[in-house]
Amino acid sequence: MDISDEGQPLDPVWLEINNNVCGGLAGAPSASLVAERFIGAGWNSQSGSSWESYEVETSWCRIEIDPTDGDTLLNGVVDPQRFEELAALLTRFGLRFSLELYDDDGELLREIEAGTPPTPHDAAAQPFSRLLAPLGLGWRRGGRSQCRSR
Repeated sequence: MDISDEGQPLDPVWLEINNNVCGGLAGAPSASLVAERFIGAGWNSQSGSSWESYEVETSWCRIEIDPTDGDTLLNGVVDPQRFEELAALLTRFGLRFSLELYDDDGELLREIEAGTPPTPHDAAAQPFSRLLAPLGLGWRRGGRSQCRSR
């Protein structure tokens, strides 16, 4: 996939903010194809922290798209006022996803799921970040990642 720097860079106000958004794309195409969709929407893209990951950004959001076995993880920073806009974009891309928004203290503020089958009433919902902990991808404060350690 081509890397693009034609979109808007992340607004400097968000550069010093800890990651506040994380989630997953269930059954998503490759990270490269997901990044291409963001580029098509006018975002920048560059290689991420691993060989197969991508970092995409626009003025109000920067997320890393990181493939895992089965799903694709998302984590980064988003303007909290535009969290729903990120979800709408993923919906427009036709992706099944779960997103979580956190405040500066690491408290879950909002969750959005789209395109996923309904959960049985007896299944207890868990924040995505807690599901990542057994994989060693849990919470980390004081650095950049809350949802996934780098």
